[in-house]
Amino acid sequence: MTNKKNKTNKTTKLRLAHINDTHSHFEPTSLQLEICTQGEKLAPFVSVGGFARIKSRVDQLRQDSLENEQAFVFLHAGDCFQGTLYFSLFKGEANATMLNEIGIDAMALGNHELDMGNAPVARFAKQIKFPLLAGNWDLSKECKEKKDRLSDNAAVLGYDADQKAAKWITKPIGNDCVAIFSLALDMMEDISNPDFDTPFIDAIETARNTVAQINKAGINKIILLSHMGYEADLEFPTHVDGINVIVGGHSHRLQGDFSALGLKKDDPYGVKVNNTYVVQSGCHSLSVGYCDLEFDSKGNLVTFGGKNELLVGKSLFVDAKLQDLHSDSVYELAKQHIHEHPNVAVCARDKSIQSVLEDKYTCQVRKLQKEYIAETDRKLRHVRVPDTEGPSQLAPIVASSFLYKMQKLGHNVDFAIHNAGGVRVSLEVGKISIADIAGRLLPFAVPIGVYHIKGKFLPLILEGAINNATNNGIKGTGDGSYPYAYNLSFDYLHDEELGQRVKNLKLFDGNAWCLVESEKVYVGTSSAYTMKGKEGYEAILNMEGEGVVTNSSMADCFIELLKDHPDTLNYTDQQLLNF
Repeated sequence: MTNKKNKTNKTTKLRLAHINDTHSHFEPTSLQLEICTQGEKLAPFVSVGGFARIKSRVDQLRQDSLENEQAFVFLHAGDCFQGTLYFSLFKGEANATMLNEIGIDAMALGNHELDMGNAPVARFAKQIKFPLLAGNWDLSKECKEKKDRLSDNAAVLGYDADQKAAKWITKPIGNDCVAIFSLALDMMEDISNPDFDTPFIDAIETARNTVAQINKAGINKIILLSHMGYEADLEFPTHVDGINVIVGGHSHRLQGDFSALGLKKDDPYGVKVNNTYVVQSGCHSLSVGYCDLEFDSKGNLVTFGGKNELLVGKSLFVDAKLQDLHSDSVYELAKQHIHEHPNVAVCARDKSIQSVLEDKYTCQVRKLQKEYIAETDRKLRHVRVPDTEGPSQLAPIVASSFLYKMQKLGHNVDFAIHNAGGVRVSLEVGKISIADIAGRLLPFAVPIGVYHIKGKFLPLILEGAINNATNNGIKGTGDGSYPYAYNLSFDYLHDEELGQRVKNLKLFDGNAWCLVESEKVYVGTSSAYTMKGKEGYEAILNMEGEGVVTNSSMADCFIELLKDHPDTLNYTDQQLLNF
């Protein structure tokens, strides 16, 4: 008889916590749920999420891991920029501070981090205490003349041009380790504003090379921190082997069944494709996802279990008008119904991080919410596409602020064009605060640029944007592309042939309206998004050279105009032309 020696396959354990697309939502959100208890339908409000609750819950998860002899890692899958006044006012500084406070181990670069170009990311990267992973972002040819450089910062792990692979980090798991790298969408140039000298490389090829390099280094446990989007994440394992978990962002998908709370039911938490699990945890700091992973010595993921959790406060709020319609016992049952939901975590806010937020930033936000810089004695209506009541009254004034600010910066601008989707609300009669502008009217901190272009292309820019917005002869991408202009007037003839629909195009030269000359080069100003030629604006790509993108956002321009000219919102059209 032959004696066989039993070999035990030693496993290693890791708890992985993750968030994504927080978009500067540091404070809790008041979220209305829809529940049914004792046959009665209720729509209570609960306080959900916020960074102080994230900190509390992650600390609990970390402590549980320690007690269960698990390693622990906490990741952010990108898009911390934009979203609220905290970004509009502090341009990334508050994001760095608050992310440092909640203790993430690494963050992926998201597309919204680059909405204003590389410079804000470079400043952000100097303030963070964790690695910023951007594995297919090639910084190897970054211009040396830049004041704020990314390639010189050891905290930024981009593309290794020599190895044609992503740079990665490792985290210990007992006596072993796990490698973590990140990828963003290949087409970042199409949806964001990275500088021309820092392109993005093909994600699939980068991933294959990276996995090979990690394996060559003797590591067989790999996490991909992705900002490619949910559908791309699900497809990725069919192209690339060797990745255990993809922690995703960009698509704001809250995996799990939250239907009993009135939220949309999504895919189960942790979708397995081949040998890879794909996870994503919603958006706006409402939730935290976590999974418990167990690896064998060959790097195979032998067990996976976890969930997303909404982070809620203890209290329940109901419209006062409905208060008398239901008994106290129903509300107690409603609270129990919510708090006992398997995908809900009831947690208090961490006092230390709450104090940092309030002392450094919230106090300034509240002050600006009370700082009025203008007043309007009429409602300024905004619509995307002109209707029976006319065009937007507000969008042309916003466009005028671009020209005003660019001229103050020394650019001899002739006209401004702005897409209707960049303006989010109408303005009611009354006082206007900085918070109204940066938080509601123009919440996206997209930079404004300047370009030189021949007159013959201006009708094509305007027509392309209108065709796209109205689906006139083409399948458009939405009515947000509709163009509103300052210093330009024109007629759009709906039934003319494509390319011939804008007629009688004139430019105001400061004294009179003059026909635009075909071969004359004019100077225009638009958002950096519009300057990329998307959503019907393709003709703008005929500009001379690359154009210039400034550090001034849409809100910055409008705020400066109103500070300098508080009566602007009450100007007639002619007064607006002559300010």
